[in-house]
Amino acid sequence: MSCWQRRRPPPSRPEPRLLIGRAVMFYHLLYPLRDLVSAFNVFRYITFRSAYAAVTALLISFLLGPIFIRMLKRRQLTEGVREYVPESHAAKAGTPTMGGMLILVATLVPTILWARLDNDFVWLMIFATLWLGAVGFADDYLKVVKKRRKGLVARYKLTGQLGLGLLIGLYVYHTHLNGLATDIEVPFFKDAVVSLGAAYVLFVMVVITASSNAVNLTDGLDGLAIGLVIFCALAFAAMSYVTGHVRFSDYLNIPYIAGTGELTVYCSALIGAGLGFLWFNAHPADVFMGDTGSLAVGGALGTLAILIRKEIWLIIVGGVFVIIAASVIIQIASFKIRGKRVFLMAPLHHHFQKMGWPESKVVIRFWIVGALFTLIALSTLKLQ
Repeated sequence: MSCWQRRRPPPSRPEPRLLIGRAVMFYHLLYPLRDLVSAFNVFRYITFRSAYAAVTALLISFLLGPIFIRMLKRRQLTEGVREYVPESHAAKAGTPTMGGMLILVATLVPTILWARLDNDFVWLMIFATLWLGAVGFADDYLKVVKKRRKGLVARYKLTGQLGLGLLIGLYVYHTHLNGLATDIEVPFFKDAVVSLGAAYVLFVMVVITASSNAVNLTDGLDGLAIGLVIFCALAFAAMSYVTGHVRFSDYLNIPYIAGTGELTVYCSALIGAGLGFLWFNAHPADVFMGDTGSLAVGGALGTLAILIRKEIWLIIVGGVFVIIAASVIIQIASFKIRGKRVFLMAPLHHHFQKMGWPESKVVIRFWIVGALFTLIALSTLKLQ
């Protein structure tokens, strides 16, 4: 099923097909007027549109954030006392949750305004974000409104995650992105890939499900998950840009995939939305993202990695998410097999709280590690 092979030279790929008609957004509205107003020529540059997507997302967060929080409080959509968390978290009961809706709005609106809407990848990211946002919303709704302690039944949540992975996997497999539809690049090894064949679709399902759940598990301390998401989005913004740029991809010896540069706009919008949400989610948090946000942004990171063919890089980029998810698996496995716990409490961030670290110290130190993983991931591009 798997084999090592030399990477094939990337074939040329036509521009992504038009999914919908020209929409009224900045690129399609203003760039055609460049002959009349030369300043509008800047809209051709992904870097320009990405920067303003981030600014727009940040402004949307600042403007809508207080409105969202007041609405959540008025409707009593607040967090209850969670099970299996340190005692200090009891004070967080009553904090508004489902703030992930703000992240989704602040990410998707700037993406639609500043990205090219004749790009398949942009619509796939919008679709993936909304899909898992809906799954997370259903989970939050059942917990907060219907008072069902466990929320959405685990098998239904898993079905939603695997379903998205199936659709994305089939798309990549049948469109043969860059001629490498079943090949996985391996960091640090030049021209080496692993070919999965039809099993690649299953691989995509695992990647999206794992990334979605990893961010969900990490969302336990004020600002922790969204801060790490910002670092991941920074890394994928850079990777998307060079992957969609003929000269940069050739220089770095990575596959060129036409159209993926537009994903930089989405990543930048996610960065802006993340920073804006962090303004309200910093300790002590005024609002929590809930599963609406954590499942959506986690799945979005996995989808980004798949579309730019950096699936293995996701392990490095999201290194802290991987470690935290692994801590839960290790804790459960150790208790079932040995009857003993490895950590004072899982996920890992609660272990450090039990050791006496203040919440803010745990969050900042995890951010520092996340920044380190981002730098390592970006440095590997030159080591190909």
